[in-house]
Amino acid sequence: MAQLRLHPDRALPAGDGIRAVARRIYHSTRELPLLCMHGHVDAAVLADDERFSDPAHLLVVPDHYVTRMLVSQGVTLDQLGVPRLDGTTVETDPRAIWRLFCAHWHLFQGTPSRYWLEHEITEVLKLDLAPGPDTADELYDLIDARLSEPGFRPRTLLDAFNIELMATTDSATSPLHDHSRLRDAGLGERVVPTFRPDALTHVGHPGWTGQLERLQELSGMDTGDYDGYLAALLARRAAFVAAGARATDHGHVSAAAEPLSPAEARRIYADARNGAVTPEASSAFTGHMLYEMARMSCDDGLVMQIHPGVLRDYDPDIHAAFGSDRGFDIPIAAEFTRALRPLLTAFGRDPNFRVILFTVDETVYSRELAPLAGVYPAVRLGAPWWFLDSPDGMRRFRELVTETAGFYNTSGFVDDTRAFLSIPARHDLARRIDAGYLARLVVEHRLTEDEATETAANLAYRLPQEAYARRSG
Repeated sequence: MAQLRLHPDRALPAGDGIRAVARRIYHSTRELPLLCMHGHVDAAVLADDERFSDPAHLLVVPDHYVTRMLVSQGVTLDQLGVPRLDGTTVETDPRAIWRLFCAHWHLFQGTPSRYWLEHEITEVLKLDLAPGPDTADELYDLIDARLSEPGFRPRTLLDAFNIELMATTDSATSPLHDHSRLRDAGLGERVVPTFRPDALTHVGHPGWTGQLERLQELSGMDTGDYDGYLAALLARRAAFVAAGARATDHGHVSAAAEPLSPAEARRIYADARNGAVTPEASSAFTGHMLYEMARMSCDDGLVMQIHPGVLRDYDPDIHAAFGSDRGFDIPIAAEFTRALRPLLTAFGRDPNFRVILFTVDETVYSRELAPLAGVYPAVRLGAPWWFLDSPDGMRRFRELVTETAGFYNTSGFVDDTRAFLSIPARHDLARRIDAGYLARLVVEHRLTEDEATETAANLAYRLPQEAYARRSG
């Protein structure tokens, strides 16, 4: 049976000279605490602090990186146990799901998913058996036994992973009950919410009316008109701030942030309430609300995160059957320069404002994002995420933005994952890639090794700490 052993120099540069420098830089950062400022681990996982159910539902079913690769080769979401919205029966045997995953292990060669999964198996679960059709049952049993140990409860793993601070991502209409339970357990300053208002700012979309009703219920504000809607959003932001939130999160198709006149905003909102809003008006209102969210951030100090350029729920049949976040979100071209001009003109030099820009469109790194971050004090560049949080994707990011924006106009690494056990693997990979990039600058005599070592520590720890500090508000 194949044993799984990780090379200590994995993902570091080839070539003995540069690798030796990279190794020293990496080892200077490897034990630094993790700041997980943009993640999607469900707060209930930590609030409940229960045993993870089984290997399949821990490592396969909820991870759309894993499931989308299997689906691309003809495996169905039903076979992978992904629940259908109508309750129709899907595969419920976790061992069968795990066997299917192991039988297709070869599909992950060369992908970051394989890097993370190998790290989880060896470094987190402390096992050395590689997935495969012949090892599926034995590996399942070994992982399942490990999950029964007290040291593998979610809160214990916070310490094992050296996570200093974790931000979840929460709907603006979340009552934050799980965060309240975490606060009662003494974790309120360690696990904090992030305000995600997308379902409320995309007017006229399916479910929007129900979200408005929920917003009114939680805020105590009448959302019957636009002014009451704004007041309700402010109330919810205040509730998130009180719960420890550091940031907001905005996943729009476009980065457009063009303000409307108050009269036009009121008209579009009223039309949406009456079910008569046009797609063009809805899009304009969404851009207007991105601008409004920036204005609110200047007042309450929440750091704004914008990640446009993704056509979500691309396959209508999959979305209808299984819901969102099933691996069918596809990137599209992004544009930031014109789109953000009104927002940055108004707030880009405001000391109370901070915006972190993410993209899955690499073509805008050097053309738009680095020049914007290189001149506006409020702008920071978010780490490569989603399809780009990979070894080569991270290297390209550093190569394309550093010469214009430098290191200190970036926000450090964010793991952006629901897969709790993969968090240390993702941070480890980022630290290795940054060490390799910095080592090249040292070998080319563009930095001293002392400067590179200091910069590596800043990228891993100080920059995310500073980027996500609440502004004075």
